[in-house]
Formats: sequence, structure tokens, C-alpha cells
Amino acid sequence: MFRLTQYMHELVTPTPVRRRNGPVKPVVIWNLTRRCNLRCRHCYTTSADVAFPGELTHEQAMGVLDDLKGFCIPALILSGGEPLSRFDFFELAERAKALGFRHLSLSTNGTRIAENIDRIAAIGFDYVGISVDGLGATNDWFRGVEGAFDEALAGVRACKARGVKVGLRFTITDANASFLPGMLDLCEAEGVDKFYLSHLVYAGRGDKHRGEDTEHALSRSALDLLLDRAWTAVSNGHPLEVVTGNNDADAVYFLAWVERNFGPAKAAHVRAHLEAWGGNSSGLGVANIDPQGKVHPDTYWSDYTIGSVKQTPFSQLWTGDDPMLATLRTRPRPLKGRCGDCAFKAVCGGNTRIRALQVTGDPWAEDPACYLTNAEIGVEEADRLTVTPFRGKSHDPAHRFV
Repeated sequence: MFRLTQYMHELVTPTPVRRRNGPVKPVVIWNLTRRCNLRCRHCYTTSADVAFPGELTHEQAMGVLDDLKGFCIPALILSGGEPLSRFDFFELAERAKALGFRHLSLSTNGTRIAENIDRIAAIGFDYVGISVDGLGATNDWFRGVEGAFDEALAGVRACKARGVKVGLRFTITDANASFLPGMLDLCEAEGVDKFYLSHLVYAGRGDKHRGEDTEHALSRSALDLLLDRAWTAVSNGHPLEVVTGNNDADAVYFLAWVERNFGPAKAAHVRAHLEAWGGNSSGLGVANIDPQGKVHPDTYWSDYTIGSVKQTPFSQLWTGDDPMLATLRTRPRPLKGRCGDCAFKAVCGGNTRIRALQVTGDPWAEDPACYLTNAEIGVEEADRLTVTPFRGKSHDPAHRFV
């Protein structure tokens, strides 16, 4: 995750660079269940509103919580499917809060928040992230259920009314990119605390729909809009936090923006902070436990399993000798193509490896979703992009992914 607003604050109030010391403990994203009341077209877990066999029992899940706490992970994100669809969700969430995790988040489609807001507020989640993929009918089309947008918006308002920090997550594709300005306007109108722009990852249904990924020029235009809105918020003291995910080239694009607008000294300071962050953190600062208890380098690496918490505690799996984890943790990673030649490997960490794997069969090949030109990343024989104004296909109900 690239915390755009956080790094913009370095331009206003610079802070010393803090580098990692010792082994890194990961943020754990735990997909509690594959069951979900929606049918999202880019779902990376391919969830549905049915019972899936083999999911962790209540006793097994409680044991995982104890192990994660003993391992001192910095943050736990309860996700799905729709996590509120799991039969013992509230018992697990209450136990997690009682254990005192430093940061406890809920990742949800938002449709069941309003009816459960009393219990959600009582648990004391540090953050609730709600996924919305456009406004009104467009969101409902993406999510496969009529009325999903209104229910998610009701969830946002219920969180705000109870003082629960809430954010909107938006996965940008060519079919909904034109709604990005409206999504940011919605955040402002509703007092949303955080906006998260997710680039499409080729996993689950998202892999089937990779043809709907935004064009490189459109990705750049979307970042231009986010940079403008985020800087306006920082400059005017507005609280909206803007972050992006699943395309660490965003950090390099931001760095170029800093140099153009604030000069080389500010850019050098920001770059030092970005290199301390290190970009893509799959297998290092991020881990995933799926509904069946299988452990993966992150949520999109479902085809690569380190082991299962049904047989071995997470803490032992994560500190074992898995070869893929060892290579993902290498800096620099053994990258090839443009990514291998890039002058900003220390900033982006090689970007999202699962996209390279899905497209080429090689996890170390170049990331096809990097939208930076060769010239911008210090690669010879530069190919320049023609950047068009921000736009996207208008929603057409007849339009379908193929």
C-alpha cells in the first residue's frame, strides 16, 4: 500500500527517515470465509453466497488468533468473501480486540454494516474499509446485486454516526474509471476518512477480466487526479487520507511529481522515505491466511501455499525456510526485463509480482501494469506515452466482461 497523503506531509513537515531494524512482522490479511452476498466481477477469492467446505472451525480460528498475538503482528485485517457472513464473525472479532492487536481492521462490502453497527462500534475496530466500484447502478453492476451501493453508503453513514473510522476502496478498471472524480466527491460529501484506489490484480475473477484493466495513459491520468486532490487536502488541512494499492509504480510517479513541483532537495528527502518503505511487500510485510487456513505471500497469491495453520502455526510457517518467501524478501529481487533495469527498484520493490506470473508464467518478469515510460525509469531506448486527459468508458449496462 502506497500512503500518498503520508508522503505528501513530508513536503510540509519533514521527519527523519526510519529504517527497519531486525525481522519484519507482517500485516496479516485473514480471509475468514469465501461466503459473500455479492457477486463482484473482479473478486480475487471467487466468492459466492454458498457454504464452502473446509473452512476453519471456530476452535481452529481462535487458535490462529492466539498464535498471531503471540507472534506480535502489527495489524490484523479481517476480510472475506464478506467477513460478516461467517457464522462466528463477532466472536472472533471480539476475541481479537480483547487480545489487544495494535491495529484491527474490517474489510467489507458494507452491505451489512448498518444493521450490525451497534456490535461493530462496540468492538472498537480501528478502521472499516468498504469496497465501492462506482456510483449507484454502476457499483451494483460491478457487484452483481441491485441496491448494493445504497446499502454500502448506509454502512458508511452508520460508521460516521458512531465515530468509527471508515474508508472507501475503489478498484479502477476501464469500465468505471470515469467515476473516480465522483468517488472523491462522495468522500468529501460524506466525511469519509480514507480513500483507497486499487489497481486491478490478475487473480481470481480479476485474472479472467484482465482485458478490462485500465490503459497505461488512463492510469497516469487517474494518478494525476489523485495527486491534485490529495495535495489540495493536505494544503487546506482537510482530513481525507488518500492511498493506493497494487501498483507500486505510483510511488515513482509521485516522486517525479515532487521533483517537478518542489525541486531536487525535497525529492531526495521523499525518495529516502520511499526507499525505507521499499515498495511491494508481498511475503515480507504482508501475509495472507485464506478461509481454509492456507498461508500465502499475500491475498493474490492463492496458487502458492506456504503451508496450513491447520497443521502448523502461522508463526512457524512465516519464519520457516520457504523458498518463495526467501526470494520475495530479497532486496533487490531477481527482477527481469524493464523491472530488472529500472533505476527505482529500491522505491517500488519490483511492483506486483503476481501480475507478471499470471501473464508470463515467471514471477520475476516485468510487471505489465507498470505505466511508466522507459525514459522515466532510466531504461534505454525510451518509449514515450501519449497521455490523454482523464476519461473512462461511460457505463453501458450491455457492456460485459469477457
